[in-house]
Amino acid sequence: MFVTGRLTIALAVGVLPLVLIGLAGYPAYPALGAWIGLCVLLVALDVALAANPRSVTVSRRVPQRARLGEQVPVSVAVHNHGTRTLNAVIRDAWQPTAGAPAERQHLRVARGERARVSITLRPRRRGELVSEFVMIRSRGPLGLAGRQARHVVRGAIRVLPAFSSRKHLPSRLARLRELDGNTSIQVRGQGTEFDSLREYVRGDDVRSIDWRATARAGTTMLRTWRPERDRHVVIIIDTGRTAAARVGDGTRVDASLEAALLLAALASRAGDHVHLLLYDRVVRGRVTGVDGSALLPAMTDAMAPVHARLVDTDWRGAFAAVRSLTTRPSLIVALTAQDAAESARGFLGAFPRASRATTVLVGSVTDDGIGALARERGSREEVYLAAAAERTLRDAENVADAIRRAGGEAIAADPEELPPRIADRYLELKAAGRL
Repeated sequence: MFVTGRLTIALAVGVLPLVLIGLAGYPAYPALGAWIGLCVLLVALDVALAANPRSVTVSRRVPQRARLGEQVPVSVAVHNHGTRTLNAVIRDAWQPTAGAPAERQHLRVARGERARVSITLRPRRRGELVSEFVMIRSRGPLGLAGRQARHVVRGAIRVLPAFSSRKHLPSRLARLRELDGNTSIQVRGQGTEFDSLREYVRGDDVRSIDWRATARAGTTMLRTWRPERDRHVVIIIDTGRTAAARVGDGTRVDASLEAALLLAALASRAGDHVHLLLYDRVVRGRVTGVDGSALLPAMTDAMAPVHARLVDTDWRGAFAAVRSLTTRPSLIVALTAQDAAESARGFLGAFPRASRATTVLVGSVTDDGIGALARERGSREEVYLAAAAERTLRDAENVADAIRRAGGEAIAADPEELPPRIADRYLELKAAGRL
């Protein structure tokens, strides 16, 4: 049972004249008791005449997956099996991060009929969004009170990463087609595959001249090359403590997911095999052995429920897990936040040995606000903040130097710039024949 705001208004309307009667010197308590008793009687009558909310069947229409930032239409259908018309107020119990509207849904369902209400969700977080039940309130004909029932009808949506970095994909695919020989631009590099012969044009690399073909053709012939395929790209996303820091509108792990999706989309189109590992102290997500059009759906599905944990990442275990994915990785991309010498010791101690056949790339998300703080000198407080910011920038540069001395490559950028910069470096490695 429940009561509405109309009951409060009714009590107030009846009490006000009684108060005036009391002020005039007449006894008001008997009339007050009679009025309250009448209201109670009306409430009981309203509850008795209200349709039974338990004599309905509730069903849902919920999409299984949606992207973060997109509007998600869901609906609830109510089938009235009772003998009275149902005047209902419906509350769909989504969690707050689902972004459900605050107002309740009103529905009128005649006996034996079915009606549906639509709700638009605006998810604010990745992962599983769940509504365990639907609450239905059936109001009486007077609108003073009614009956309510809780229907356990579970609804769940998996909210995938937004993949906003896909706006950079068309331009990078155009460059990839150039490298692949679909345009007149050809590349040469050690370890690349021979494609075809063509006549020499001024400005071409003379080291690519095929002298035997030149002797046969009577004109200077040039070898053209195309990037090798079937290379293995392993992406490690750090989900430990440092990935939980907020940068811009999201966390560092969110920016790492964007960079991983853009790189995976590009590498998949290039014919390379992509492996994904989300790791802190244990494997939080893994994608391997998936190629082609199924790769990105598998990756977004694995990324959706993963959030940063407040633990230090076990990098020895992470790089050991890489060896379990493939025995011959050509490119290892570690997306982490190694910007302090103290926290980077474990990472540098476990850093894999780079070689001619394997390139190790470390991508870190930075905060532009630190650079802005380092330039401010207007007051005493700003000077202290600038000194702290300068220290942070110097530590990050020291870690990047240590990565380079270990044979890796370090790329640091803000959340908007990191995905395209890593994609550009991948294309440069392709063009140079190192991948």
